Amino acid sequence: MNTALRFLPPRVGCCLGLLALLGPTGTGPARAAAPSRAVEAFDLRDVKLLDGPFKAAMDRNADYLLSLQPDRFLHYFRTEAGLPAKAPAYGGWESPKEGAGRCLGHYLSALSLQYRASGDDRFKQRIDYIVDELALIQSANGNGYLCAQADGKQFWADLASGNPQALKKHRVPWYIQHKMFAGLRDAFQLAESDKARQVLIRLADWAISVTAKLDDAGFQSMLEQEHGGMREVLCDVYAITGQQKYLDLAWRFYHHKVIDPLINAQDDLAGLHANTQIPKIIGEARWYELTGDADHQKGARFFWDRVVRTQTYANGGNSDAEHFGRAGLLHLSDTNSETCNSYNMLKLTAHLFEWEPRAEYADFAERALYNHILGSIGPSPGEFTYFVPMKSGHYRTFSQPTGSFWCCVGTGMENHTKYAQSIYYHDAHSLYVNLFIPSELSWDGLKIRQETDYPASGKVRLTLSGQIPTSLTIHLRNPGWAGSGLTISVNGSPFQFTASPGSYVTIDRPSKSGDRIEMTLPLALRTEPLPGSPDRVAIFYGPLLLCGQLAPINPNQELLGDSPASGGKDEAVPALVVGDRPVERWIVPVANAPMTFETHNVGLPVELKLVPFFEQTGRRYAVYWDTSGK
Repeated sequence: MNTALRFLPPRVGCCLGLLALLGPTGTGPARAAAPSRAVEAFDLRDVKLLDGPFKAAMDRNADYLLSLQPDRFLHYFRTEAGLPAKAPAYGGWESPKEGAGRCLGHYLSALSLQYRASGDDRFKQRIDYIVDELALIQSANGNGYLCAQADGKQFWADLASGNPQALKKHRVPWYIQHKMFAGLRDAFQLAESDKARQVLIRLADWAISVTAKLDDAGFQSMLEQEHGGMREVLCDVYAITGQQKYLDLAWRFYHHKVIDPLINAQDDLAGLHANTQIPKIIGEARWYELTGDADHQKGARFFWDRVVRTQTYANGGNSDAEHFGRAGLLHLSDTNSETCNSYNMLKLTAHLFEWEPRAEYADFAERALYNHILGSIGPSPGEFTYFVPMKSGHYRTFSQPTGSFWCCVGTGMENHTKYAQSIYYHDAHSLYVNLFIPSELSWDGLKIRQETDYPASGKVRLTLSGQIPTSLTIHLRNPGWAGSGLTISVNGSPFQFTASPGSYVTIDRPSKSGDRIEMTLPLALRTEPLPGSPDRVAIFYGPLLLCGQLAPINPNQELLGDSPASGGKDEAVPALVVGDRPVERWIVPVANAPMTFETHNVGLPVELKLVPFFEQTGRRYAVYWDTSGK
C-alpha cells in the first residue's frame, strides 16, 4: 500500500491512489522514493472493543460528543465571516480572549473517529452539518479563510503582506488553524465527506496565499510561535491531491532551529515547550513516509528515544509546567504530564512501530494508555485532565463539560475514540497482537476474538474463526516488564518458545477455525526509579502503575473550571523503610480485592492502600516513594 495514503480507509484510498502515484507537479524539495512500511494498523471499522475499561471510557466519551452543540462551536466562525450566530458561544478557552476556534477541529476529528469505529449515523449527521456550515462560512469569507479568532482577518492580512511578526501578539493562530485542517482531513478520510475535502483544499490554498510573501528568514521567525502539526497535515493534503504545492508549503513549516539538532543526534530539548515540539516530529515522520528522506526518520527516532528514556514519568507522560527539563532529571509537581503530550507521543509511536515493529514501542503505548490516557477521562462525560500531578499530596483535576475547553479537552475528545487502533497490526501474512484489550478483529474473512480481564489477571485468550489463511503467522508481545513466567498454549497444548521479554513470541503453524491461543502473563510487583533519583521509586503491578491513597478531597475540588492544575497541598514523598527486602515483601495484596495492595512494615504510622493509578479519583495520592535501607 502506498504510504502516501496511510490514513485513508480502503475505499477512499483506492479512489485517490492514482493521484498520489502521478507524482509532483511543479518544483519543490528533492525527494527519494517513498518507503514501504513493515506493518500497518487496521481500519477502525475492523476492530470492535468488547466490555472492559477501555470500552466504558469510549462509551462515556461518545455520550459527551453527542451532548455538545455544534452551533456553539461555530459561533465565532460565523461572526468573523459576517454571518449571524445561531447559538451562544461556549466559554473557557473557546472565548475570544483565549483564542476561540481550537476545539471545533478536535470535535470534528473526534466525531469522525467515533463514526469510523462505531458506524453510528448520529456522528455522521453531525459531521455533515459542521462541514456544510464551514463551507458556507468559507464562501462568505470568499478566499478559503476559516477562523474564529477576533480580528483574524486583519492579522492574517498583515501576514499576507509579508510581515512575519503579524501573528506574534495573538493566541497561536497556526496552532488553532491546524486543528481545523486536521478535523477536515479526518472528516474526509474517516467519514468519506467529499465536501470536507473541498473545504480542506480551499483552506490549504489560503494558507499558501497568506505565506507567499514571507522569505525563508521570516517564515522561520514565524515558526518560533507554536504552530501545531501544520507540517504533518499539509503533507496529508499533498497525499490526498498529489499536488506539489502543498508539499512545498509543508517543507516551509520545517523548523530548522529545533529539527536540525535532532537529525544530528543532538539533544537540545531542555527548556523547550514540550507539546510545541512533538507535533513537529510527527510532521518529520510524515515527511519521511512521503519523501523517503531518511534524515527525517532518523530525527524522529532520536527524539522519541530521548523523550521516552530521559523525559518520561512512570505514567508514560512527560513535561513539567508544559516544558521539558534536564535530560534524566525529572521534577515532581502539580503540573506534570500534560495530557496533550501523551496524545501526540502515541501518534508518533504508531509511526515508528509501522516502520519497525519493535516491542519497546508497544510497551510504551501500553504504559501511556493504561497509566495516563485511560485515567484522563473522569467519572462523568466531559471530564478530562490537563496535567496529571506526580507530586505527593495532589490529585487529578478534571475539566467542566461545557466550561473549560482546554487544549487537553480537545485531544481528550479524540483519545477515547481510538483505543482500537493500537491493539493489532499486520503485514501481508502476519498479525501482531500488541495490547491485551478485550476486542474482536475482522480481517479478510478471518475473525479473532480476544477475551481477557487483563490486567486484573494475566490470562488472555484468542479464538480464531472464519477463513484462516494457510500462511498466517501470529506475533504475541512478550512485554518488556515481564519476567520469565509467560506461558502460551494452543488448543490446550503447551507452546514452546524462546522469545525473551521485550520481544515477540511467533506462532507459525497451520491454523484452523476454532483454534484457541491462551497466554498467561506473569503479573508481579516491581519498582522503577524516578530518573535522576535512584532511591525514589514508583511501584508497578505488571503494566499498572500503582498509587498510594492519601486523604479524600472535597468533590468540588476535582472540577476547577479554567484552572487545569490541582491546587493541592504539597506533601512530602512518603518514605518507606524497606531494607534489602524485595518489593513483594513490603507491598502485599489485599485479600479479595484484585489489583489492590497495601504497604507492610515499612515504618509508616499506618499502612497505606495502593490501587491502580488510572482508577484513582476523589483522593490525594502518592506515586513516587522514597526508600531507605534503615
